[in-house]
Amino acid sequence: MKPKNKFQKQVFELSKKLPSITKVQKEWAFKNCIEHIGKRTSKGVIICLECGHSWKGNSHLSDTVLGAVCPKCSAKLNVTTTLKKVFKQSAYFCIVAKKGDFQVLRFFLIKYYAKTGCKAQYLISEVVQRWIAPNGKYTTVARMRPMSYYDDNWILYSRLEIRPERDHHYITPACVYPRQRLIPELKRSGYKGENYHISHFNLFCTLLSDSRAETLLKAGQTNVLKYFTSKNFHYINDYWSSIKICIRNGYHIENTSDWKDYIDLLHFFGKDLHNAKYVCPADLKTEHDRYVRKKREWQERERKREAREQALKDEVRFKKMKSRFFGIRFTDELIQVRVLESVKEIMQEGDILHHCVFANDYHLKPDSLILSACIGDRRIETIEFSLSQMKVVQSRGLQNKNTEYHERIIELVRKNSRLIRKRMAA
Repeated sequence: MKPKNKFQKQVFELSKKLPSITKVQKEWAFKNCIEHIGKRTSKGVIICLECGHSWKGNSHLSDTVLGAVCPKCSAKLNVTTTLKKVFKQSAYFCIVAKKGDFQVLRFFLIKYYAKTGCKAQYLISEVVQRWIAPNGKYTTVARMRPMSYYDDNWILYSRLEIRPERDHHYITPACVYPRQRLIPELKRSGYKGENYHISHFNLFCTLLSDSRAETLLKAGQTNVLKYFTSKNFHYINDYWSSIKICIRNGYHIENTSDWKDYIDLLHFFGKDLHNAKYVCPADLKTEHDRYVRKKREWQERERKREAREQALKDEVRFKKMKSRFFGIRFTDELIQVRVLESVKEIMQEGDILHHCVFANDYHLKPDSLILSACIGDRRIETIEFSLSQMKVVQSRGLQNKNTEYHERIIELVRKNSRLIRKRMAA
């Protein structure tokens, strides 16, 4: 792609002047980014796949990977027993460089090919360059890729050119060359070579574009920096005042995710987010869990309040549908059964017996009539009676379980179903 603006044109010209990777850098990459394998045969002979040398091993045969040093090339090998003859690997290697006023991340693809008895072959090719300006603005120089889901699939004979941003440009390298050349702006930001498990690209762009990232790094709040850099750093806006209070009070935020959720809970309950008493809890987990429980209790109260408000709205509809059955009651001298005559009564029935007769709106179903079976003042079971089938559909006691009176209740309703049929006919 041709450079489209002054920024891209400047980067493209500087990209041509970057030095080639040195022999020392290549050797370091081959040594540290690729797993060096020692193949062990069934007879205990170890073959170094780096130089092809073989020797008799002393260790017992096992599938466990063991370490060994090749006596010929001194390569440190991971030894494993296998019948494979050909071994292939690929990995990414990064060099942190600078050119002009730009910080440059140079990503190289390493391909490894080894065959038993032969010397290993390596290929290294630069595939992506990330150019970052002192203000955090960036652009990408890269080779082309075919339509493929393989991470290491590049068209290596294509040119390094300005490319539009793509997901495959966000590379996580296996290793980063230890000698890093930094622009002055990065040095001033407090970066000293440690990336704190943040990609170098995201870390550099954030440090150069937002002074708050520099504050976090210099204050040692690297967990906070990592958390918000991995999301979208602008999300920190809602928490920055509280973070500054933590910094002033020397409070180190270990678990940023829980701390952020805790601050959200404090905000929900209207607590003072400028007060170190709340923002810097001595035991974050305990306080976090306490406010989670508190919010759940609030949500449950709100749910019940909304249900009761809805119940009042449903009362008129319920009476219009079921009022002709009101007053029906019968007994067998021990168990009394009666029709529930209001939404409030049905709500109480569900709360006392801990089942879903109210929550699932059985009382608003045209075909269902809800009755309650009691012994004295104690509720035993709630009955759903089908008006079309003229029979009990279900009868449930505490927590939807059947009581010892279950069959007796169903038989009692069956014998007195004529009372319901009579009301229907009327």
